[in-house]
Amino acid sequence: MNDLPQPEKFRLDAAEGWLLLGNPIEANEELEAITSEHRFHPLVLAMRWQVYAAANWWEAAWVVAQALCDLCPHSAEAWICHANTARKVRGLMEAWEILTRVADRFPSEPIVIYNLACYSAQLGWIDMACSRLVQAFEMPNSDPLKVAAVHDPDLRPLWDKIMRGAPYGLLALSND
Repeated sequence: MNDLPQPEKFRLDAAEGWLLLGNPIEANEELEAITSEHRFHPLVLAMRWQVYAAANWWEAAWVVAQALCDLCPHSAEAWICHANTARKVRGLMEAWEILTRVADRFPSEPIVIYNLACYSAQLGWIDMACSRLVQAFEMPNSDPLKVAAVHDPDLRPLWDKIMRGAPYGLLALSND
């Protein structure tokens, strides 16, 4: 954020605050007040995507996600935004395909593999979901994902199969 002028940083922080308060409309108003010169800054676009997603404005989020990927092709977060938007706009299979195409670009980003595990679970590909989840959990900096996975509704098909006695067993998901 160092290359954004102070008034724009303030607007970006205010938008984030409104979003945390559950008010994407006010968050969007803050982003609209950012000068046209800075509206396409990656941080502004990333916040705009969050606002659009929170407001369920998926068509607008689609445009922003594509712009983020064009502007920051080496950002895992940009591609995750794009895949999550594709899921809402074009379906789960398209989301999975988007992340699969770029996963090799991000070998040290467990969130990419985690998202592929979620998509795989939702598609009913339980073996692949389990494999991806274990792969993500074995990566450095994956502890927040381990906590999130317990309550992630996208992984419910995997947890349900494990609880019904699938061959994985609970220990398969631990890297201890």
